[in-house]
Amino acid sequence: MMNIARMVFPGFWFGQSSEEEAIRLAGLGVGGFCLYGGTKTAVATLTRKLRAASPLPRILIAADYEDGLGRWLPDAELLPSNLAIGASHNEKLAFEKGFITGQEALSLGVDWVFAPVVDLANNSQNPIVNTRSFGEDPEQVTRLAGAFMQGLNKGGVLNCLKHFPGHGNTTTDSHLDLPVVPDSLSTLKKTALLPFQALLPLADSVMIGHLLVPALDEQNPASLSKTIVHDLLQQHMGFARCVCTDALLMKALGDEKAAALQALDAGAHILLVPQDPLGLIQFLQTQVFPDDMIKHIDQVLNELCAHADELMISSPKLPIVPGEFAMRTACQALTQQGFIPAIDPGSTIHYLEIGNDENISSVPFFDTLRAYGLVTEPFTTQETEYLLILLWRRYKPFSGKIGLTPEEMQQIKNATKYAQHTVLLCFANPWMAKDIPAEGTLFAFSPSPVFQQAVAECLMGKFEPTGKLPIEL
Repeated sequence: MMNIARMVFPGFWFGQSSEEEAIRLAGLGVGGFCLYGGTKTAVATLTRKLRAASPLPRILIAADYEDGLGRWLPDAELLPSNLAIGASHNEKLAFEKGFITGQEALSLGVDWVFAPVVDLANNSQNPIVNTRSFGEDPEQVTRLAGAFMQGLNKGGVLNCLKHFPGHGNTTTDSHLDLPVVPDSLSTLKKTALLPFQALLPLADSVMIGHLLVPALDEQNPASLSKTIVHDLLQQHMGFARCVCTDALLMKALGDEKAAALQALDAGAHILLVPQDPLGLIQFLQTQVFPDDMIKHIDQVLNELCAHADELMISSPKLPIVPGEFAMRTACQALTQQGFIPAIDPGSTIHYLEIGNDENISSVPFFDTLRAYGLVTEPFTTQETEYLLILLWRRYKPFSGKIGLTPEEMQQIKNATKYAQHTVLLCFANPWMAKDIPAEGTLFAFSPSPVFQQAVAECLMGKFEPTGKLPIEL
């Protein structure tokens, strides 16, 4: 009979979690881990130690490398966001993003990437989906996400569709509270559910969102709903492979132990990232589960591990250049609205940076401008010919916000009064540009150094932006 601990996948946060505790959990027979942060060396070292400590013949190590390793690892390249891929409308770029992500993850011992997000970008107030989505059109999301999934597999790792049955039309961060999807069943069938239905044949796994979807189940979050997981996903939609919860430590759920039991009863096979993995394992070991449930979960996990081995063995080991890929993508993704005046070399421009909550370095952008002979100065209350407003805010788990505050909006409006020409440079949340008075806007959808360089070169007239907004502003 399967060790009950195999259903639990603890999280590990480099710099916070105890390696000794993780190795202990591996020794108890957990089915795998989900890693957050670290460096390339640290991740590779830990994955080896965890596998060596496990009594299981195979464990799976996962990570949320949605935008490549650089979303979590400071010494890795940040790949273009899904919304940038959406603006390019290019399936080949989506595949390549998946392939690079898979190859780089596998090189560190991570064999399961919790991606892609196939939630629709159809709510401007959504604080957690935003640039993680390929766009608002279900057909485009399906087309690009499908190519990305195939790229992950070709790169040697498992994929995961998330967050079923669709996190797009919500206004709450499920890390903080339970979001509610207000759509009717007929609307869900035409929007949020479409990408899932179409992509299930390509899916190695599906992650269930912590969402209340009253049109499907008025009482239970999707991750705890038998109606949504068993009846809809597994029976009606025919998905027979691995189902995992979203992270159980998120605040959208109540008591963790009760939630775990309800999730298993609903049809989940993996309890992901609990707040107290050891306590949860000890609790589960006191419970009596039907033999057929345990055998089925064991079989699903065995099949998933076998598939991970197949992907790893068949994956070609090719040289990859993330920076070159990112620049090609940027040239196809950058999207212009309105008029952007020419900036002559030698000009002085003033700039205002807004929403840089994560202290993202803007050095690549300004270094590129200066290389073309421009003089760049922070905005002060003085007349200027050119004002560049750099918008940085992007989704950030547990923050609950993604838009501009009234104070930030007023700061921008006050600054524009002093400029002859105002240009917005939107490196993240594109909806922030909606109400700002500017002659023109360049949407980059990504704060990565390569995209910053591309924006600067585009401003200097080195190429024409050809992207098309994958959302309605």
